[in-house]
Amino acid sequence: MLNKLAASELVLNDDGSVYHLNLLPEDIADKILLVGDPDRVPRVSKYFDKIEVKKNKREFYTHTGILRGERITVLSTGIGTENIDIVMNELDALVNIDLKEKEFKNEHKSLELFRMGTCGSVNPDIEVDQMLVTQNVVGLDGLLHFYSDYRFENEFSRNFLSEFPYENIKPMLYFSDWSEEISGYYKDARYHGNTATFPGFYAPQGRQLRLRALDDRFLETLNDLGVSNFEMETSAIYGLSKLLGHKALTVNCVIANRRRGEFAADHHASEKMMIEWVLERVIK
Repeated sequence: MLNKLAASELVLNDDGSVYHLNLLPEDIADKILLVGDPDRVPRVSKYFDKIEVKKNKREFYTHTGILRGERITVLSTGIGTENIDIVMNELDALVNIDLKEKEFKNEHKSLELFRMGTCGSVNPDIEVDQMLVTQNVVGLDGLLHFYSDYRFENEFSRNFLSEFPYENIKPMLYFSDWSEEISGYYKDARYHGNTATFPGFYAPQGRQLRLRALDDRFLETLNDLGVSNFEMETSAIYGLSKLLGHKALTVNCVIANRRRGEFAADHHASEKMMIEWVLERVIK
C-alpha cells in the first residue's frame, strides 16, 4: 500500500473534514460513545458539563464535550454495518492519517469506542431492561470478507461454524470479540454474552410480514449455538477495531425477549437507564 492516498480514496469536504462524518481531528475525544439513533446524541450529551463541538451530516451527529473533567464524544452511526464501515474508517482517518498531506502518520493512535445500543434476546432466561455486554460476536452480513487481512478464530467461532446448519448463509459469517483491555469498564453488567449481528430487521431477525423468513426456528437455532442476543452493528465495530488497532466494547440494554414475546414496558426509560449506566462507568 502506498503511503500517499489519492483524492478518490480519502474524500474530504471543502473545509478539510472527513466526508461523511463532517469532522476535523480536533472535533473528537479519545473516548467515543457510538449510538445508532441521531436523536440519542443530545440525550447523552445533556449529561456533559460542557459541550464544545456540535456537528452533523446526514445521519451522523457528533457532540464532544467535558464530563467530570474528561473529554468525551458521542456520535450517531445510523443503522447497520454498512454505516459502521464508514464511521470506523473515517474515525481512524481522523487520528492516524494526516488529512492535509493524505499520508499515514508514523505514530498510531488507538481510540476507545463504546457502542451503546438496544437489542433483542434469543435466550429465554435473559430478562428485559438489563445490560448485556458482548464478549463474542458473529456477523451475518459479510462485511469483513471485503478486507484482505481479516482473520479471527476462537472457541466460540469454531463451535458455531461446525454446527451452523444454513449452508447458503455460512460463507457470509465472520467473527470477532471484545477488547479485553477495556472490558473492565463493564465488569458488573448483569449479562455477558455472545451476539449475532444481522444485516436486516425483518427476515434476518425472524420477522415475517408479507415475506416469509428462511426458517421459523432461526432464532432458536442461534440460541442453541450459544448466541444470547442480536443487533445490527457490533460485528463490524469489533472486527474493524481489531484491523485498525482500536479498542471496542458493546453494551446493549435488552428491550425485547423474542423467545418469550416480551418487550420493555417503557423503552424511553430503558434508554435513559442505559445512558446513565454507561456514563457512570466510562467516565469515573
